[in-house]
Amino acid sequence: MIFGQDIGIDLGTATILVYVKGKGIVLREPSVVAIDKNTNEVLAVGQEARKMLGRTPGNIIALRPLKDGVISDYTITEKMLKHFITKVCGKFIFSPRIMICVPSRITEVEKKAVIDAATHAGARKVYLIEEPIAAAIGAGIDIGKPYGSMIVDIGGGTADIAVISLGGSVKSTSLKVAGDKFDEAIIKYIKKNRNIIIGERTAEDIKITIGCMYPKTVSEKMAVKGRDLVSGLPVEFEVTSEEVLEALQECADKILEGVHSVLEETPPELTADISERGIYITGGGGLVEGLDKLIEEKTGIPVMIAEDAQSCVAIGTGKALNHIELLETGNAIKIKKF
Repeated sequence: MIFGQDIGIDLGTATILVYVKGKGIVLREPSVVAIDKNTNEVLAVGQEARKMLGRTPGNIIALRPLKDGVISDYTITEKMLKHFITKVCGKFIFSPRIMICVPSRITEVEKKAVIDAATHAGARKVYLIEEPIAAAIGAGIDIGKPYGSMIVDIGGGTADIAVISLGGSVKSTSLKVAGDKFDEAIIKYIKKNRNIIIGERTAEDIKITIGCMYPKTVSEKMAVKGRDLVSGLPVEFEVTSEEVLEALQECADKILEGVHSVLEETPPELTADISERGIYITGGGGLVEGLDKLIEEKTGIPVMIAEDAQSCVAIGTGKALNHIELLETGNAIKIKKF
């Protein structure tokens, strides 16, 4: 039996990571819930529910309760959080304190939804930390120093771009162009150019296996299956990395625009720091091959992909747990206590 743990949660659109103080990341599961429409009973959560996506009978729906980095279905999110908190903590006498990361441009209403969901799921106190700040901490950047660091954190639902100095975001933007939109772009491209419909999981496999945002030196191919729009029958075909590059072009352009707009609004002294120190990419969406090369080519600034990029936000959220006592007295790090 564990008493009053401190927990950090990366409440991602695609994946939830849970960090327990003193243990590190103890849970990594898809943000998917399967429910019975007739009884509203939760049938599966996480990996088991993800297996059901696109494969359920009429009375069962497998869904993601988070969209574009925020809660789209409050009740299901609360049930999902409760499931994961119980899975991590077991039975507890004292409710845990929980720190949750949120997109940098989240609204007050969206913040309240996160806080309420976590409180009703069993949290004693809830703290919010901006995703770019958590990502910077997780990437090993000392955010308290008086110099500028730029983070491009691309998750499943949002791409958060921020310049951080002295523990806070100086300039930031949050784009609803990230991993899920990459998958949608691949689905639309294949439907338009091949007259074939593929599922979300197939699109994600294509993105991970041969996806790129910068021309590859050697072309790659991947065999996938879908449904022919003309005949309505299953069909197997090959997708090339050049096709995926074309499919992701618009998404890549929007991320570049976001990086440029933040750099344009950044004070010259901090811009000089960034040109010297480079831009850090974090998040699973940032692992699409060639994104770092593309940003480096277009900005002229060195770009580095953080070590364990997918876990940076969760690790940073967990590390911030060590400073909860300081934060309660109003530390500069932009974490809000409710």
